[in-house]
Amino acid sequence: MNRVPDDGLVLVPGNSLITSTPEEGRALALTLARHTVHNIQPDLDILKGGRPNYSTDPDSIIRAAHVVAVEFATVAAANDYWRA
Repeated sequence: MNRVPDDGLVLVPGNSLITSTPEEGRALALTLARHTVHNIQPDLDILKGGRPNYSTDPDSIIRAAHVVAVEFATVAAANDYWRA
C-alpha cells in the first residue's frame, strides 16, 4: 500500500489549535481537513484514484470547502476570534 506518511495522519498538528493570526488559523483549518481525509483513507493510490471524479464536481468542491469552513470556525473559537 502507498500509505500517507505518519506526519500526515496526526489529527491536530502540534496538538494545539492556537495560532497567532486568522491567516495562520485558515492554514491550520486546511491542514486539519487534509489530515482528516488522510486518516479516513490512508492509501494514497485509492485517494488519488478518486481525484478525477471529485476534483471536477462542483458539489464535491463545495462540500470540501464546507469542511474547511467548519474546521476554521473551530480554530477561530479556540483563538477567541483573535480578539485581545
